[in-house]
Amino acid sequence: MGGKRIKLTVSYEGTRYHGFQRQPTGITVQESLEKAIEQLQGEPVRIVGSGRTDAGVHARGQVVHFDTEAAIPPERWGAALNSVLPDDIVVRQSEQVSSSFHARYDVKSKTYRYLIDHGRVRDVFLRNRAWHISRPLDLESMVTAATAFVGTHDFTAFCSAKADVGNRVRTITRVDIEKDGNRIWLTFMGNGFLYNMVRIMTGTLVEVGAGKRDVAEIPHLIEAKDRTLTGITAPPQGLYLWSVDYED
Repeated sequence: MGGKRIKLTVSYEGTRYHGFQRQPTGITVQESLEKAIEQLQGEPVRIVGSGRTDAGVHARGQVVHFDTEAAIPPERWGAALNSVLPDDIVVRQSEQVSSSFHARYDVKSKTYRYLIDHGRVRDVFLRNRAWHISRPLDLESMVTAATAFVGTHDFTAFCSAKADVGNRVRTITRVDIEKDGNRIWLTFMGNGFLYNMVRIMTGTLVEVGAGKRDVAEIPHLIEAKDRTLTGITAPPQGLYLWSVDYED
């Protein structure tokens, strides 16, 4: 029997997980998926994800791949896994891909979205899914400031000191900020993101909206390449890995 490479598109509510990537301590999304696959095929497996998400961060469209010799048809893996996965993880799509497909290295772009609960009183149903901010925010200033992120830049100033990559140049193709009732969505699309990059960009834009920073400050912060000059790291529960794109 020949082996197959299966691609899964996965959503998860990340509140109770210590992030996506398997760790020595604490339950992770990767571990939960691998246990479910092992349960179905009867042997251990190691999956490859498009990238990590931190503890408390959610995903609508995380992508993973794994190799299997099980007889389960590729399009049936989703339903089969959903019957054994915990209810805060769901496989939205399963399909067979070429043996050369790689969930991480073949990524062309990713979209992250960040949700702010902007009601005067926090929405209790969003407590694990949004950052509650009750103070006024000038969305027009935030939108103007966000345009400076678009383009190819060294984002050293907007990544955690824990980032372990040498090349911190990334290309951001889109930043949108939209309000729907008490919900503010920030959308970031780019060819890749550094550790905590979206959360730091969000925190900095919120400081602009709150009048704590000048709207024209972002280009100077990028140029300075100094994390100590940029804004706070927005809390994890508002962040969603929205989609991963493998097409140019």
